[in-house]
Amino acid sequence: MKKTIINGCLSIIINNNEDLSKKEIDKMRYGLEGLYLTITKLVLILAIAFIIGILKEVLLLLLIFNGIRLTSFGVHAKRSIDCLISSCLFFLIFPILCIKLTIPILIKQIMFIPLVVLIGIFAPADTEKRPLKNKKKRMVYKIISIIISIIYMSLSLFIKDNTLSNCFVFALIIQIIVMLPITYKMFGVSYNNYKKYEVKY
Repeated sequence: MKKTIINGCLSIIINNNEDLSKKEIDKMRYGLEGLYLTITKLVLILAIAFIIGILKEVLLLLLIFNGIRLTSFGVHAKRSIDCLISSCLFFLIFPILCIKLTIPILIKQIMFIPLVVLIGIFAPADTEKRPLKNKKKRMVYKIISIIISIIYMSLSLFIKDNTLSNCFVFALIIQIIVMLPITYKMFGVSYNNYKKYEVKY
């Protein structure tokens, strides 16, 4: 079904843009595959969340997580089933923890610096298909990621709502997990892909 939908969308695009190169078509195929997987994965996660009564918390965590993911990036599984399973684990278990767990302010204060430092060390984490070859861009992404992580941890300390406060903490924890070299190794994908290129800017 996935191939049928993607090929159908590509055919429409190609028919309306006959001058597209093979490289451009390949890029569009990659983008469409990512979009398809994201939509189907999201629909499944939200459906399960709705059934078990944690839809609001899942949406909150997804929104906050994507705020840091945009500049920190992270691993992409080779197989769609691996991506689906890991996403379900992250975005169905962690929202439950956000609801059930009460993290004392002191613990959050202790976590503040280590989480921010880990974001600073590992962000941004690129992929083989999208290597971050530009050194200046990598530094910009790193700085923005650090700033976002500081904001998140600060909000977690001052927000009174326990679930929302926890969402900021767990969003950072999930992001750190998806950037770790060991996570890349577990999914069988290469880490620090920009190092394969000797492009100077």
